Amino acid sequence: MAWQGVATVVTGGAGFLGSVLVAELRHAGAAVVVPRREDYDLTDAAAVRRLYADASPTVLFHLAARVGGIGANRANPGRFFYENMAMGLHVVEQARQYGHLRKLIIVGTTCSYPGEAPIPLREDDLWDGYPEPTNAPYGIAKRALLVMAQAYRVQYGLDAIYLIPANLYGPGDDFDPESSHVIPALIKKCVDAVESGADQVVAWGDGSPTREFLYVTDAARGIRLAAERYDDPAPVNLGTGHEISIRELLLLIADLAGFRGRVVWDPSRPGGQRRRRLDITRARERFGFEAEVPLVEGLRRTIAWYRTSREARARVSEWR
Repeated sequence: MAWQGVATVVTGGAGFLGSVLVAELRHAGAAVVVPRREDYDLTDAAAVRRLYADASPTVLFHLAARVGGIGANRANPGRFFYENMAMGLHVVEQARQYGHLRKLIIVGTTCSYPGEAPIPLREDDLWDGYPEPTNAPYGIAKRALLVMAQAYRVQYGLDAIYLIPANLYGPGDDFDPESSHVIPALIKKCVDAVESGADQVVAWGDGSPTREFLYVTDAARGIRLAAERYDDPAPVNLGTGHEISIRELLLLIADLAGFRGRVVWDPSRPGGQRRRRLDITRARERFGFEAEVPLVEGLRRTIAWYRTSREARARVSEWR
């Protein structure tokens, strides 16, 4: 696929991953439209129909999602299921009715994998059990979109592909403690402790669960490559193939942030799925994707961005 001038829509394009993907696509020459929620509520079928009519896309990336960490998932299971299901349902159905889409790229989540799936998580294991309960409503809603995409490919010829990225992180991530994922949450704890002189940080669980993390620019590149080179109903993992325990991750972040105090684990708080590591064979073999940014370097960049953004906000606040 040559991107020059291609009319492209990125739902969720103003978000963390979306903004990086938009930059990636624009650099390649695509004419990208980023729909805003106030103009196009994707949970409303009429609004999605209007989006297709207004933007006349050739390619659409569906990244928009209601997301959050373990705490946000536990507090909003109904909202997370409904909004993710409704957005995906309308984006796919209205693509069929629109009839001029060359390709639809749907971005899923590792939360869709069964809670007790064997490691590494292989795409063919996606249906071998129920997701980990703390984020199951979100995971099931996103998993259902894979079925819809495959069914629409068979019946209507809709060229839709489905990608499952590992946990993402990087500059621009969500650092709000009410909704953030694990890396920004731990970075905030450590950086804030250094700045306040606190002698300890408190972390959820016991630190034993493992996760795989993918730097946001790697994820955006992988999504672009898949759009260009992949055309198959089977889902594809995007990741690094490496896992790290939350305990090791926190120690690494603390070291990079300069925190030398004590870590207190709170086992009364949920730690989520015990292990997550993706089998990345399919992405490498089918469209040549391999991650490039090592975890240590990605964390270093993210910590630096967080500190800089905090300082910038503080200066603005003082000026006001």
